[in-house]
Amino acid sequence: MFRSAHTSVRGIACVLAVGAGAAIAGSAAAAPSLPFLAHQAVYELSLQKSRGNASINSARGRILYNFVGSSCEGYTTEFRQVSQLDIGESKSILSDLRSTSWEEGDGKSYRFKIETRTNDATTSSVDGSAERTGSGITVKLKQPKAKTFTLDASTVFPTEQVRRIVDAAKDGKSLLELAVYDGSDDGEKVYNTLTVIGQAIPGEKAPSTPDVTTTSERLKSLTRWPVTVSYYDRSVKSGTGEQTPVYAMSFELYENGVSRALVLDYNDFVIAGAMAKLDVKDSKPCK
Repeated sequence: MFRSAHTSVRGIACVLAVGAGAAIAGSAAAAPSLPFLAHQAVYELSLQKSRGNASINSARGRILYNFVGSSCEGYTTEFRQVSQLDIGESKSILSDLRSTSWEEGDGKSYRFKIETRTNDATTSSVDGSAERTGSGITVKLKQPKAKTFTLDASTVFPTEQVRRIVDAAKDGKSLLELAVYDGSDDGEKVYNTLTVIGQAIPGEKAPSTPDVTTTSERLKSLTRWPVTVSYYDRSVKSGTGEQTPVYAMSFELYENGVSRALVLDYNDFVIAGAMAKLDVKDSKPCK
């Protein structure tokens, strides 16, 4: 929802994020969606593999993800990723990515603040909000510079993206295309995404690689789906060949919005994220 150490934090957060987006088309016979689970999760990061001439020798880090809220009061997410990449010759890149956001339960409003630090130096800060209107989405940025612009009405925010993936999975769909805005990079980027959804995994089938979700009473009986989301830079015009995604994320998505077994593919290298801790939080039901 893990872009590289040099790209946006929000891609990871939107995969981990849970939220209720606007109503979407679906089968009338589909089971009603479960409320998303308020929780705090910790993911331990490690290098899975590097490709080609990539000079990544090792990687380690941690993600702390906190989510609270409901469909009536909106959803607040707090996210932090600290990671270190060993690039050889006794050199390394230490990145600290922090993000806070709030998204309205019906997907109409979105506020975000993102700070990226590399090797203890502040490198970027993005602060802004987006409001859905009848004809489109109006974005107002405070940082990195004051600017107002409009996005297509078909664009969705991160938590709505997750909701749509869950609904598509429950509806038996294997492909989903969405344009997603999350405040990435300089706050002006929109990504075209292609989501591939695998066959449903019943709750009684334990994960092949155990983690804290294996014994969680809130998760072990729930259906989950293997999901891969590829992110494409919408501003890049593809030629005759197939466009290469900026990055891709694979994970298992539970029907209550929790994600496990993260695999983050940055083309040159791949990072694995294993859930090491899960704390379920109390949430107030909507009246």
